[in-house]
Amino acid sequence: MRKVSVLPADDKTNGWSRILPPRTAKPALQGKIKADWIVLGAGFAGLGAARRLAENRPGDKIVVIEANEAGEGASGRNSGFAIDVPHNTGSSMEELEKSHAYLRLARAGIDYLRQQVERYGIDCDWSPIGKFHTAVSERGVKEILEPTARELERLGEPYVWYDRDKLRERLGTAHFTAGIYTPGTVLVNPAALTRGLADNLPDNVVLYEHSPVVEYEFGNTIRLVTPEGEVEAPKLILAVNGWAEKFGFFKGRLLPFAAHASLTRRLTDEEYEAFGKIESWGLTPANAFASITMRFTNDRRILIRQNIHYCPSFRQSDERRRKLQQDHKRLFDERFPMLPKVNMEYTWTGYVCLSQNGTPGFGQVAPNIYTAVCQNAVGVAKGTISGVLAADLACGISNSLIDDMKSLGTPNKLPPRPFLDVGVWARLGWELWRARHEV
Repeated sequence: MRKVSVLPADDKTNGWSRILPPRTAKPALQGKIKADWIVLGAGFAGLGAARRLAENRPGDKIVVIEANEAGEGASGRNSGFAIDVPHNTGSSMEELEKSHAYLRLARAGIDYLRQQVERYGIDCDWSPIGKFHTAVSERGVKEILEPTARELERLGEPYVWYDRDKLRERLGTAHFTAGIYTPGTVLVNPAALTRGLADNLPDNVVLYEHSPVVEYEFGNTIRLVTPEGEVEAPKLILAVNGWAEKFGFFKGRLLPFAAHASLTRRLTDEEYEAFGKIESWGLTPANAFASITMRFTNDRRILIRQNIHYCPSFRQSDERRRKLQQDHKRLFDERFPMLPKVNMEYTWTGYVCLSQNGTPGFGQVAPNIYTAVCQNAVGVAKGTISGVLAADLACGISNSLIDDMKSLGTPNKLPPRPFLDVGVWARLGWELWRARHEV
């Protein structure tokens, strides 16, 4: 048996879940059980894999193991964008073909989620309203937005160009020089969506929460040991994103980053009037590391996500979050001076997994182990479809989207630590300095 050295932390700070009604978690795993399949992780990838396994193998027993609670991990802590189009692609035929594959995959993931939301009546603020991709500076317009517009045209994808005045009218802020609106993105409360998916699993799927894996054995039989129980099965789908390295897969190929977000209190009627009584929106920045992802939600809250940094420890302190909340308030005030008394009600940290070449960790990694990890910060749509496809692959089900997923490639090998840490920090510092005009 091998031990898991670092377990996920549950800090109870996630603003998306704190604005929801209380939820009763599923019981933790207790005692020794056997199953036909184990799915490790109850995020978008794991829940997609478990549901698809149940569809493919209705007579099999499927066990889902989750270290914390559904909606409290990375899937419930992101900004809630189910994005269909790639942010910035290249112009070569190979890159364009990968963009077409990405589009097919992302849209299949969104459609799969939509089906579950409609079927089970999941109350997650599902809003198919598209998104804005914005630039603060003229340089950002020239280097990012204009090439993105040309690439969207090559892909045959619709978009609308917004200048500063139109953006100010639509977003309620004059901070941005220009933006591109694309209609296919869906905005959600990600914690509510993850909860809803977890609470409406098929009858042959059993979810165990608060069951972190402390020891594991991979061989002809999979064995996972938790603090109070043990599960054994012949096959495993690993859907733990950046934690995959802790289980021996994609070692030296994954980059864990911490992403920090704040959510304001609800705007009062008077503040909403001052804001322009505009409809909800979501925007992604021209440079995700230097600038800010933002949303104005249907319940009149504003999300600020800013400060993404390399974090192999998977740990952040409350003191750091307090400082980041102050930073987010300052950035908020710069963008929305008409709302000076609006405070940041919640500030939290989520972890994203990136690869150096932007590829997923998908496929069969052992005779009886399959992975759906490394979603490169677009996990709502891509995580869902990667889990679905991992289940199809494991069951021998023919699906043309499996070829699309494989065409994206696999994560590159990285330098060993500490050289990796030095290189990542240096590259990130350079990126922040180079894109300082986009803050």
